[in-house]
Amino acid sequence: MRKLSLAATCAVLLASAGGSSRAVGLFAPAPAPDKLDRITQFFDQEVATGRLPGAVILVQQHGQVVYEKCFGVRDVKTGVAMTPDTIFALHSMTKPITSLAAMMLIDQGRMALSDPVSKYIPSFAKVTVGVDTVAVDGRHVLKRVPPNHPVTIRDLMRHTSGITYGYIGGELIEHAYMAADIFAGHFDNAEFADRIAALPLARQPGTLWRYGHSTDVLGRVIEVITGEALYDFEKRNILDPLGMTSTKYVLTSPEERARMAEPLPSDHILLAAEMERRAHPEWQSGGGGLVSTVTDYARFAQMLLNGGELDGHRYLSPAAFKAMTTDQIGPGSGIGRDYFYFPGDGFGYGYGLAVRVSAGDAHPPAAGSIGELKWDSGSGTYFGVDPKLDMVYIMLEQTQNERSRITPAFKKLVYDAFETTDDAPPRDEAAAHPISK
Repeated sequence: MRKLSLAATCAVLLASAGGSSRAVGLFAPAPAPDKLDRITQFFDQEVATGRLPGAVILVQQHGQVVYEKCFGVRDVKTGVAMTPDTIFALHSMTKPITSLAAMMLIDQGRMALSDPVSKYIPSFAKVTVGVDTVAVDGRHVLKRVPPNHPVTIRDLMRHTSGITYGYIGGELIEHAYMAADIFAGHFDNAEFADRIAALPLARQPGTLWRYGHSTDVLGRVIEVITGEALYDFEKRNILDPLGMTSTKYVLTSPEERARMAEPLPSDHILLAAEMERRAHPEWQSGGGGLVSTVTDYARFAQMLLNGGELDGHRYLSPAAFKAMTTDQIGPGSGIGRDYFYFPGDGFGYGYGLAVRVSAGDAHPPAAGSIGELKWDSGSGTYFGVDPKLDMVYIMLEQTQNERSRITPAFKKLVYDAFETTDDAPPRDEAAAHPISK
């Protein structure tokens, strides 16, 4: 009877886990407190040396907080301490939320991955591809040619549209973006999408993973389909149901603005990006416009860990969630990668999220698990979802200068905390979470 009871309990746990990988996570080791303390030591040092104004860190396992600390100050000019309700500019950590909104519409049959973007934004019917061509006089000029196939919703969601950012895509494309001055004046998502459609694509659609304004255009598609502003749709269908009350595009009260974290005065690139974002409150950038708190984003991350469900509310069907979190640009997809492949070594890309598919080529491999999901941003924010450990981790900070150094260091500290010691009892190898380092 005891064996039957244990078997029944395991069956219930496995069923509630929502999938085999997360079921494994139910039996994953807890983090070691002394190793979690190393996270504290690291960020204390970053703040003490003046390289970081402050940060808020959260690690959850099995839906429970196992580590949460606030470091430093929101703003070195005011000296106000970081708190769990501090608001951070998410920048590109906005993209997973907008991508979820799009997947919900696909799940409901209101649009399809194969739909041409021009079905919703007519200006995309005239989009062209920019090709670096040598003129008769030997000068390099940008020749515009027709796309081999229309830009699709799938291309927007997996960053294979050919749409880029102004700092990526080659010298001639970068010059075209600069000359267009796409952030001039006041504009909304409709106007911005038309501005992007008038620019040359950096590559033929469907041929290269290339970071850019694809998710901003996707935000406009969502508006066209729903007849709502992007924020209104996201608030009604994602943010309010999840209880993400501090996640929005524009802060409207002095109390909210006082909770905002600020970069160091020496962080010129991020300061310029924030000035641009705040100068356009009318633009709901689906690719980088949201602000949020660690408490809010933890709700979103936990929903992803649960397979698209939280507190009895399902946001995506299991099939749609699987598609969103499965590598869509791997072998056989025909999608190339270049120096600007931001998912990183060992990662593929789904519809709005990077997904770990291998240990990668680095020796030793970077910390993490096969199947983990993640994304980060130019403002230094970063989050990950690990089904094998049944764990989420979030780092909110505002630094462009230090993020490329801090992000891998933070992730390694998190995964080091979950490693078993040499004298720990043996466990099933299938439950071994991290890629060996």
